[in-house]
Amino acid sequence: MDKVFIGIIPARYGSTRLEGKPLLDICGKSMIQRVYEQAIEALDDVFVATDDERIKKAVEDFGGKAIMTAETHITGTNRCLEAAQKIKFEYGLDFDVILNIQGDEPLLDIGQIKDLINCYKDETPEMATLVIPVSDPQDLSNQSEVFVTLDIYGNALYFSRAVIPYLRDVPREDWVKSHTFYKHLGMYAYTLDALKRFSSLAQSPLEKLEGLEQNRWLENGYNIKVGITRFESIPVDTQEDLDRVRKIIQEKK
Repeated sequence: MDKVFIGIIPARYGSTRLEGKPLLDICGKSMIQRVYEQAIEALDDVFVATDDERIKKAVEDFGGKAIMTAETHITGTNRCLEAAQKIKFEYGLDFDVILNIQGDEPLLDIGQIKDLINCYKDETPEMATLVIPVSDPQDLSNQSEVFVTLDIYGNALYFSRAVIPYLRDVPREDWVKSHTFYKHLGMYAYTLDALKRFSSLAQSPLEKLEGLEQNRWLENGYNIKVGITRFESIPVDTQEDLDRVRKIIQEKK
């Protein structure tokens, strides 16, 4: 029997840099609508998980599905868990894998989703995520990037805001030519049991130091399967990001 994949898009109205980010207009559609419409192309079902009635109404107005969740969640993962439990027990929907999709990436490519789903083609890892090979040397100097090292089985060894691995005896300008570095794309897939376990674990030392919650799973001895994609995306965190995305979409039109 084929596995059933659903997407959950956590979306909050509050943002320190872009208030009401999910509802910002991008060439005639809100940001959350653009993410939703891309996600539903590749998944069996998609829900927006929010704590704001304005977002819920906006999603339902364009024909999407939205679930209200608590205002107290400090991470998108915990919001995702509450939504997944409601989808299963209140909506009666059965599924095998949940994709946690970032709501601030309006240039989301369905190829990314398909690459993440492919991690479950021959097995059912408890947790999976996506990386993309670094092709631009400038990415190694970008402090917004998160880098990942992998084991020989395609599982994550460690996530860091520092460039890893360090290439000893190789000039920095030659690093990209000498080794394939991977940067992390913030999309995850989990089984419901794994999502419950992950959300119940206490914050770990390396998670706190790096500010990367996925390290909590690794520090507790679990695996994260890594899918490699070639599809880049642009998270919208600032007005400059928003202007850039609007320009890209306008040029595509």
